[in-house]
Amino acid sequence: MKKNLSSLSDLASLLGNNSSPIEQTPNNNTSDDSLVYSTDGGRIKTNQKQSTVTPSDGYAKVRRETKGRKGKGVVTISGLGLDVTALKELAKKLKKTCGTGGTVVGETIEVQGDKRTQIQQVLEKSGYKVKFIGG
Repeated sequence: MKKNLSSLSDLASLLGNNSSPIEQTPNNNTSDDSLVYSTDGGRIKTNQKQSTVTPSDGYAKVRRETKGRKGKGVVTISGLGLDVTALKELAKKLKKTCGTGGTVVGETIEVQGDKRTQIQQVLEKSGYKVKFIGG
């Protein structure tokens, strides 16, 4: 029972595996975020992930923090329930009225300095209830 095996498919059929040979599937590297261009498919367009917005409980929580900032005071505003673009617009308005710098990190707005009363006035004019958290 000596047979000449000319390919791997002959060996597979001899062993009882009658399935077709392994088929190559085209590379679909859309899940790889670092891939920008492929010679196989051209420019790769990445899908932007939808960010989820945590719903608000009706209160804008304003607190003063210095931890991790070398003693410099920062006022953080959280619990607004806004998307990223609306947060950036509100942060821009707050920074302009306070005359200080700041940023948006995640779902919180950080404004430099201790300007809690000015921030409270702006937020109440915008229709938010303000709750001071911490000292």
